[in-house]
Amino acid sequence: MIGIASAEEVEFETRVQIVVVGAGACGLTAALAAADAGGEVLVLERDESPFGSTSMSSGFIPAAATRWQQAQGIDDDPGLFLEDIQRKSHDRSDPTVAAEVVEAIGSALEWLEDEHGIPFELLDGFLYPGHSRHRMHAVPERTGEALLTRLLQAVMEAGVPVMTDARVTTLFVDDDGMIAGVEITRPDGSGELIGCGSLVLACNGYGGNPDMVAEHIPAMAGAEYHGHAGNTGDAVIWGEALGAEIRDLTACQGHGSLAVPHRILITWALMMEGGIQVNRNGDRFANEHQGYSEQAVDVLKQPGGIAFDIYDARLHTLGLEFPDYRDAVHAGAVRQCNSLDTLAEFTGAPQQKLEAAILETYEQEVDRFGRDLGKTPGLQAPFFAVRVTGALFHTQGGLAVDGDARVLREDGSCFPNLFAAGGAAVGVSGPDISGYLSGNGLLTAVALGRIAGESAASVW
Repeated sequence: MIGIASAEEVEFETRVQIVVVGAGACGLTAALAAADAGGEVLVLERDESPFGSTSMSSGFIPAAATRWQQAQGIDDDPGLFLEDIQRKSHDRSDPTVAAEVVEAIGSALEWLEDEHGIPFELLDGFLYPGHSRHRMHAVPERTGEALLTRLLQAVMEAGVPVMTDARVTTLFVDDDGMIAGVEITRPDGSGELIGCGSLVLACNGYGGNPDMVAEHIPAMAGAEYHGHAGNTGDAVIWGEALGAEIRDLTACQGHGSLAVPHRILITWALMMEGGIQVNRNGDRFANEHQGYSEQAVDVLKQPGGIAFDIYDARLHTLGLEFPDYRDAVHAGAVRQCNSLDTLAEFTGAPQQKLEAAILETYEQEVDRFGRDLGKTPGLQAPFFAVRVTGALFHTQGGLAVDGDARVLREDGSCFPNLFAAGGAAVGVSGPDISGYLSGNGLLTAVALGRIAGESAASVW
């Protein structure tokens, strides 16, 4: 059971200065930052090997005013990035966290490359929904799995131990609110008590907890969950027991384009550059440019919770630049349809409805959903189609933190040695699924993760 207990009379078997819970992008970044600041660090990971939400993501990290942008002549700054974040959330993003991460993320990426050998490159193939500049950065492989692998290698080279098969179940707390240590539970039921001087919670959110999802995000209760099963809300449960302030539990990242039954992400670049979505009746049902997160809700409202991505050879070629899309092609999720007849056969939709939807892509005025289809070329045969559903990727609410990633109590004071970042902390998407700006998850994982690691080391 997850919980907290009094540290009185507890004898810890081992002690370490800084314990980090979770070995995703957030936890590993925090560990590197804490170690660079001179701290003795131990990372605790519940799985046999690190493979969490980071590995299941695209691995794209937004950052402003970076040297990679400057090399391509892109004029950007953290203030503009912050405006984009707040515009997407209708000014409901946590102002402290949002202001901190947009300032910190650029230098964090440069630090990871310069000090830890993790190379980044700027993606300029298309503009992600809600971003006013090209600011997505990725490792050369352009996958979340590769990002996590490179971070893990950097942690190993830094000499930071990562203890796997070590699920943290209990936090031990002194009377003054100091976290004295943790208890880990092994798969065989055995346990170990580890004392610490400071604790960083980097164990993501609660997307893998169906009861919490149904309570806080009922619109996504029936959605396919495309995140790590271990994201069961441990940080929130501990926080509530400690009297921490919890914010924006109604927020999450959805995605309106997960191939089924293959469970492979289909890049939203296809929609942004001219593709459309139709339901089983052949009807378009939403503005595909509104953002892929809130599109998940619209897809789930369609018959059977199913939609079809429809695009053409030009966009298929664009899609092949993305590893996930290539995986979808190899898995047979992408169907080439040389005519409207074959497209109708694959989708089961009336041919005349599909023809009408495709003819819309030649319109030069804003359509009934508010999308200007005339900004991209009209779709032409051969067509390509993918059967998709709406999915929940991860939650965005969590423990309230200050600018140093210190966890806040309900009265606004800070716990003296408890820090949170990434999915364990409140994100920058506001309280609603529509507030998610592309990359918000890894933005806070890396930027706030670095801040948390440095702050945890400063306790010493």
